Amino acid sequence: MTPVSSLLDPASNPALYTSTVLTLYVDLPDTPLRASTQDQRLAHSLFQTGIPLSLVETALLLGSLRRLCRPADVPRLPRIRSLAYFQPVIQELQEHPVPDGYLNYLRLKLRSFMDTSAPAKVQKSTFSDDR
Repeated sequence: MTPVSSLLDPASNPALYTSTVLTLYVDLPDTPLRASTQDQRLAHSLFQTGIPLSLVETALLLGSLRRLCRPADVPRLPRIRSLAYFQPVIQELQEHPVPDGYLNYLRLKLRSFMDTSAPAKVQKSTFSDDR
């Protein structure tokens, strides 16, 4: 029998890991309101390949902040359409790990950025309705 604690640990529970990745993704600025079926497959694939959830979250935050912190005089980038947008950042972080505490720094940086430029909030859903 599987212990309850392992069911609540995203590292050992594919459904929880996938759901967590998708929630982190759709909660970012400039991402879709809902994750697509392809996004769901990619999130599950990240679990299957053993990518730590903290690395995925770091990549999502870093990729998003890179877009948001561009100079004001350059044209705005189009919205992110897919979780796949962050795959190169995930690969970059696998090759060049960040120091401990960097994830917390990114969380604070995004929060402070959103506080200063917060448009109207839109509720997003993690999963697509197209099943």
